[in-house]
This record gives sequence, C-alpha cells and structure tokens, in this order.
Amino acid sequence: QSDLCVHLSQAKQTLQSVLDRELNTNVAKNILFFLGDGMGITTYTAARILKGQLQNQTGEETVMTMDTFPSVGLAKTYSVDFQIADSAATATAYLCGVKTNLNTIGVSAATRNGVCKSQKGNEVTSILKWAKDAGKSVGIVTTTRVQHATPAATYAHTASRKWYSDADMPAGAKKDGCTDISSQLLSNTDIDVIIGGGRKYMTPRGTKDPEYPRDYSSWGKRKDGRDLIKEWQSMKFGKVAHYVWNKTDFDAVDPETTDYLMALFEPGDLRFEADRDPNMDPSIVETTEKAIRILQKNPKGFFLLVEGGRIDQAHHAGRAYMALHEAVALDYAIAKGLELTKENETLTIVMADHSHPMTFNGYPFRGQSILGKSPLWAMDVLPYTTLMYGNGPGHKVANGTRPDIRNVNTSKNNSMFLYYVQLAAVPTESATHSGEDVAVLARGPMAHLFQGVQEQNYIAHAMAYAACVGADQRHCQGKQTAAPVVHTTLTDDRNGAGAIHGSAVLLSSLLCVMLALTVGL
Repeated sequence: QSDLCVHLSQAKQTLQSVLDRELNTNVAKNILFFLGDGMGITTYTAARILKGQLQNQTGEETVMTMDTFPSVGLAKTYSVDFQIADSAATATAYLCGVKTNLNTIGVSAATRNGVCKSQKGNEVTSILKWAKDAGKSVGIVTTTRVQHATPAATYAHTASRKWYSDADMPAGAKKDGCTDISSQLLSNTDIDVIIGGGRKYMTPRGTKDPEYPRDYSSWGKRKDGRDLIKEWQSMKFGKVAHYVWNKTDFDAVDPETTDYLMALFEPGDLRFEADRDPNMDPSIVETTEKAIRILQKNPKGFFLLVEGGRIDQAHHAGRAYMALHEAVALDYAIAKGLELTKENETLTIVMADHSHPMTFNGYPFRGQSILGKSPLWAMDVLPYTTLMYGNGPGHKVANGTRPDIRNVNTSKNNSMFLYYVQLAAVPTESATHSGEDVAVLARGPMAHLFQGVQEQNYIAHAMAYAACVGADQRHCQGKQTAAPVVHTTLTDDRNGAGAIHGSAVLLSSLLCVMLALTVGL
C-alpha cells in the first residue's frame, strides 16, 4: 500500500504539473545548445541509472536534469547519402539547417566527400554565424578537439571532416583552393569563446607541446609554418583576449573583464571524464560556466554550443563505463547552464547527433549495477552483461565459445585507464553508429517547437525562429523579450523523484490516504 500510495501521488503530481504548463512564446535572447555526441536513447537511459547509482540510489527512478525539460521530440538522423550518418553530416543538419553527405561539414549535398572542387559555391552557414551577425556573442565548448566534426560545423566549410590542419590535406585540395579546418577557425567567424582540445593542429610542424614536450605525436602538425595561436592573439589586439592551455591559467581568467578566450587543454581530444585529473584539467561543468559568464555580458544575448563529444568515442571503443560517465558529466553541465541563465529568455536544447549499437538487455533486478551482469545466464550457461554492442572491438567469441566473466568485475576499471570492453555480436575494429531517431529536449522560449518527430535539419530553423536570427524574422516583428513566464516544473528531490508544490500535492495526498483506507477494507 505504501508503494501504491507513492506511485499514485507522483503520477497525479506529474499530471497536474503538465496541466499547469504554459507556453513560453518569448523571443529567445540566448540559445544554450547541449549536444551529446552518440548519446542515443539507450545511452540516455543507462546514464540516468548510473547517475543515481553513483549517489547510492537504485538508479532507475533518478531524475536527470535533462529529464526536467518539458518539450520532447525525436529527430531523424540519416544523411543524404547514408542510412546511418556520421557526426559531420548530422552537425551540418542541426546547426546549418541542411542535410548533406557523410564526412562533409558546412556544405550542401552537392559537395562530394573529399573532393575540394565540389565544395566551391556549396557552402552553408550555421546558427552560430546567424547569431553573431545579429550582434550576439558566440562560443563553442567541447570535450574533443575544437576542429572535430561537431564544433567545426559552427564555423567551417569542408569537403572532408579529416582536414584538421593543412598537413591532413591532399596536395590537390590545397591546389584547388580549399583550406584546413583550423585556419577557418580564425578566418570565418569571430568566435568569442573557444574551449576544447586540438593544440597540435594550430602550430608549425616540430613545435613542442607545452604539456608533453617529449611526446612527438603531440608536437605541432602544420606544414605551412603558421602559428594560428599567435595569429589569433594578434587578431585580438586592443581587446582583453586570453589563450590558456592549463587549468591554473584557465581558473585565473576573469569572465567579467574578458572579451575573448581560447582554451586548448590537449594536443588532441580532452581526457575522458573517468580519467580526468581534476587538478590538471577542468570539467565540462567548469568550462561551460566560464563560457556562459563571458558570453552573457552581451546585452543582445549569446549562442553557445556545448558538446559532450567523447560519449561517442567511448562507444566506438566498446567501453560503456566511459561513455556513461561522459553522459553523466554532460548532465551536470546542463544543470550548471540552467543555474546561470533565466528560463524566460534562454532557449536550452539538449539532443544527440546519432546513436550507437549499444543494447540494454536481460532481466536485471531493480538497483543492480547498470554496468553489471544479468542474473539470468544464457543458453551456453555463461553470464552476460546488461549492456552489450551489436558490433565493435568486444567480439570475444573463440571456437564458438564466449569468455567466462563470472569472476570479472565489469562495473569498475580493472586497472588504471583500463575499462571493461562489452561483448559485441560482430567483430569490427571500432563500433559503428546506429540509425534510430534521437531525442530532442527543450525548455525556455518557443520550446514547444521541438515536439514531434522531425527531420534533423529542422532543429536549426526552429532555434533561429525562436531567437529571431537568420532570415526568418517573423517571431520578433513587434515583439520583445517578454516578462518571465511562471511555470510549475518538476524538481529533483533527494530520492530522485519528481515533486511539485501547491494545492495539487495536498489534494493528491488526501486521495492517496482515502485509497489506502479503501484497499485495507
């Protein structure tokens, strides 16, 4: 009866909160866009459970910050040429508003993968540029290199996502006039905040890395002799512009007096959250906060992309442990973003670009470790993990037999930087992406535009409409950012259960007591 009472009460409270919800039709002054790279719905669900279990809860009932977003939809992720897309094509869709071909960034589908000549005249711009052109401040925060597919789609136009520096480009592409992604970071759009990794693509070949001077693979890559970091600094002459590569200098940056910030913490991608040294590398929560505090000084507002980019890379390696910890870290960054902004003027979006072939299976008991094993064994009389992959490096079948993992701890790292690789049905060097729709969650001005099942390229147009940036200005004709809209929202209590306050709670409690008495008769 106690559980029955709780469940009935929670359901009635949630119903009332939905009934009390009002549409926020304000013009969005700010757009805060969180992208979980590879954070499909299975990853989303598993991360929710892990977040609760890390707090010594059973996990399933945990309320993620992103769970509290009232408007939810689905996005179709296919590209023009492939049923299952990559991060370049998908980023071009949700940031630039057009679907394109695999491996291409910031160009239409008339551009062929790796063919420089086909790129000319087919460039498309992103919502970051639309926001900048409207007078807003703009920024990118990522846990990958800043030249990676997702952040690159905000500023670059390239026939190949792999052209990080000029050293990565074929001679023919250079001859035909194409430029590398790193150089476009400086030349295309005046971005106020740039935070992530990717130092080695910015400096001349042979330049020793300040953090790893003895590691040749971390040294500068550029063949053209350009030092883009120094060029960026000289371009900001007369402004308060900081370039930093370590946490000490990053922490010393005062957002109130800073106009521009470029923070590149690694030669390539940042460290996984599970491996991050908090004394050496800032968290995605810290980088998100710094970016918002710098950008929000602009009275016209801002656009900020925050990417949890290594969810995807952990999945490619078949390591669910690392992928889920990356997703949990992103959720904490989302919470920080909501804390620092006002809902009446900030449209906040959370979504994935694509999914991965990770399955959530078996019949585990409530509260069992999401990274653990199913209590029911398979027909070969061997246990299997709750999370597995359809393909990837975890294919471990030898002579028709799976490995016996009865004595293997699949929930924790077995030794430093070594995490269990989940079983995969098909052997591939790297797990592929998967093609199911991804969740789109929204709150703030015009969040209701993101409901329903939509094409992925619709997202950019809906964001632009809400903020009155880009070509479609209908929403702001004769309309200003309005007064705060009062919402009844779900909050996360100690038990991870949603709760609201007011007369609905009292009424629900009384009904629950009456029901309990009736059941007891």
